[in-house]
Amino acid sequence: MKNNSPTLDTSTTIRKKLYQSLAPTFLDVIDEGDQHIGHANEGAGHFSVRISSPLFKNKPLVECHRLVYAALGDTMRTEIHALKIDITTSES
Repeated sequence: MKNNSPTLDTSTTIRKKLYQSLAPTFLDVIDEGDQHIGHANEGAGHFSVRISSPLFKNKPLVECHRLVYAALGDTMRTEIHALKIDITTSES
């Protein structure tokens, strides 16, 4: 049975791309589209990501954000309207 939910598909795409590129030790992807009803695109494509990765070690926050954007690639231009990124630190 095919899933017809574009935001669920986008959430899955975000997870896959971040796991493949950044090998996170922690990842949480939240669809926040319901908080943006009435906003551009009726809330479609609004996501929040909490992520920790060994690749972030000793890097400034802006560089960590750039790594996330690079990992998501074209998804940022096609399926994601807004992305909140929370870089978390982990010693594990």
